[in-house]
Amino acid sequence: MTNQPTPAPGTGGPDAALGDTTFTPAFDHPLSPKERMTIDRGHMPEQDALLRAANFREVNLGYSQQLAMLEAERCLQCKNPVCIEGCPVRVNIPLFIERLRVGDMDGAAASLLDDNALPCVTGRVCPQEIQCEGRCVRTKKGASVAIGSLERFVADWAMAHPDRSTPAAPATSGRSVAVVGSGPAGLTAAGELVKQGHDVTVFEAFHAAGGVLIYGIPEFRLPKDIVQQEVDRLVASGVKIETNAIIGRTYTLRELRERFDAVFLAVGAGLPVFMNVPGENFKGVYSANEYLTRVNLMGAWNPESDTPVLKGHRVVVVGGGNVAMDSVRTAKRLGADEATIVYRRGKAELPARAEEVHHAEQEGIRFELQVAPLEVLADENRWVTGLRCIRMELGEPDASGRRRPIPIEGSEFVIDCEMVVVAIGTRSNPLLTASEPDLALNQAGYIVTDEHGMSSLPGVFAGGDIVRGAATVILAMGDGKRAAASVDAWLRGAYPPADESLAAAAATAGTTSGG
Repeated sequence: MTNQPTPAPGTGGPDAALGDTTFTPAFDHPLSPKERMTIDRGHMPEQDALLRAANFREVNLGYSQQLAMLEAERCLQCKNPVCIEGCPVRVNIPLFIERLRVGDMDGAAASLLDDNALPCVTGRVCPQEIQCEGRCVRTKKGASVAIGSLERFVADWAMAHPDRSTPAAPATSGRSVAVVGSGPAGLTAAGELVKQGHDVTVFEAFHAAGGVLIYGIPEFRLPKDIVQQEVDRLVASGVKIETNAIIGRTYTLRELRERFDAVFLAVGAGLPVFMNVPGENFKGVYSANEYLTRVNLMGAWNPESDTPVLKGHRVVVVGGGNVAMDSVRTAKRLGADEATIVYRRGKAELPARAEEVHHAEQEGIRFELQVAPLEVLADENRWVTGLRCIRMELGEPDASGRRRPIPIEGSEFVIDCEMVVVAIGTRSNPLLTASEPDLALNQAGYIVTDEHGMSSLPGVFAGGDIVRGAATVILAMGDGKRAAASVDAWLRGAYPPADESLAAAAATAGTTSGG
């Protein structure tokens, strides 16, 4: 844009900004709304595409102090901040941005942490473009405020200065809550409940807390030390975490109900869905769940790790969501010369975040669009040699609202490969639900709850993917926050809760699939 106001000089890059404790506004005078509209959106610095395709370091590098302060000036501080309506956890976006704008980092961090239990996570993996940023009034005349980038900046600063953002300990309620699952829904609920003075214990089946944040999302999108520090912050606030605890095996749900005053089930939907085509049981075929768990949680991305994982020179990933993008970009980083996405619809219908698709394209990922798999091929030793596919054309929209793919007769072809990763979705794992016959489930095996998150068992609540099906991290967090308010109301004898704002947020935010 022309006539853009000139900001005061800034210092340092992204890392330097995190060590700073003194911030000054980008301009030496207040800007009018008209002046703010002339400021272009700041681009998030990132690793060079060719370099990052060969390493697992984080792609996005974060704002410098100068970029963050300038971007904060772009917020118009609307009287009716519709951006908040687009956020499933109802972050007070204008408040933390305004505190950042004036240089009040303590206030910005306190505001953000009060609303969001995992801001370092959501600042990295939340689909802001279709939620808060999608509602930003600036989109009517250009680009939205970079809310996600500012959230990440403030959250990372708060993490670097834990002594500056420690809330006062609440009065003890004398009530206890078991949270089953330490993914985004479980951790969010735990953080909210401990703030109300409840004694909260999180039970996690794996050996480390974080759920999909540590086993599903790769290091280059969400570094595991970031997740661990978020978990550590919750533990410091009073949340207890017990790992290697499989509810349905280690303990039963009945035992938890006897030990605790309330239970929140947030076990996700981690059972993989396969293609149901011939050859899926050949050697070299992974579910995305297993593939990403080996690489992320079990450390196979690290050359010094003992965790075995196949590293094909030609890898095909079937699917078009965020999990598919994570898988194919992981394969590239593990040394694949050719890493290919096979998706049965077109680019416009890809459910993955636009940023993830863009990054994949930059990194040399091949896209075979409007293509569906028919059969996995293998040699005499049952090792994968290729994927037989058929080309598709798009017809009328189906129940999902996307155009229905229709096979084109005579268009079959083979993609040569040594490895196939199936990333077409997940469904509910019956390990816990099958152990409690009185827990009502729907036909798909997901837990049935009322509008406040309570299941058919009094005092047992549920949220996240085990209720809504596979969705995004932020939607699971919204469910966790809403359920925590319901659990708190239940424990205080005031159920159902009076505040329906979070329920409205969950209803209006949608159920976009992917991580």
